[in-house]
Amino acid sequence: MSDPRPEPTSAHEAPERPAAPPELTHLRLERPADGVALLVLDLPELRNAMSDEMTASWVRAVDHLAADPSVRAVVVTGEGQGFCSGGNLSWLASEPDATVDALRTRMLPFYRAWLSVRRLEVPTIAAINGAAIGAGLCLALACDLRFAARGARMGVPFTRLGLHPGMAGTYLLPDVVGAAADRDLFLTGRLVDADEALALGLVSRVVDGAALREVAIEAASGIAQAAPIATRLTKRALQRPHASLDVALDWEGLAQPVTLATDDLREGILAAQEKRSPRFEGR
Repeated sequence: MSDPRPEPTSAHEAPERPAAPPELTHLRLERPADGVALLVLDLPELRNAMSDEMTASWVRAVDHLAADPSVRAVVVTGEGQGFCSGGNLSWLASEPDATVDALRTRMLPFYRAWLSVRRLEVPTIAAINGAAIGAGLCLALACDLRFAARGARMGVPFTRLGLHPGMAGTYLLPDVVGAAADRDLFLTGRLVDADEALALGLVSRVVDGAALREVAIEAASGIAQAAPIATRLTKRALQRPHASLDVALDWEGLAQPVTLATDDLREGILAAQEKRSPRFEGR
């Protein structure tokens, strides 16, 4: 495995500065804490439905974050009372005479645009502040962690609209909740509240709505303070489940030595010995 550590800069070489944030519509990008990026879906009058403008902005924002080495964790949430109501219904019904091939050509780029969040190497947290429906829940499922506001409702009622599930929902949901729960949710189309979502494993924390964003940012800050190389490799291992115990050992037999060779490991051990917080630099 190649060494993921960046080449050291010379004493006279200025550190690379991240590119200026992109222009965004129906989406905000904020930096609420060191190493943490916050993406806010910002179309509250439509419960943050995935407009064309929001979709294009999402791709630009993810590209920007992927290229910014200072980003170590990302939080995704919605403005107003909802997280995301999914695809815009008027958009879905706008081409009643289109062929299957034409609709497929239209839908696949939409799916891939929103699922691009999965290519971020840093951990992502969906802070589900309100309803997360259909593709909106799939977006939350595409993140590594999901926290929900108490009372938030979520579900995948595609068949109630006459639709087959999309945006990798039939892959993402069973991966998170297992076969029994995913069949219940997909085939009945019912919505669950945050407490039932917690019991199903759909979310890992339920908090009061007023505190949700703060809790998610605090968790992201904790992630951002961990060793970034170890965190990225751990995310990769968890995002692609191992096919067997031997495959897991093969991966760990490569990935753990990579981290053993880092300056961050030595800093972590020294900090533990000195009873202080480590200062990880990602090398």
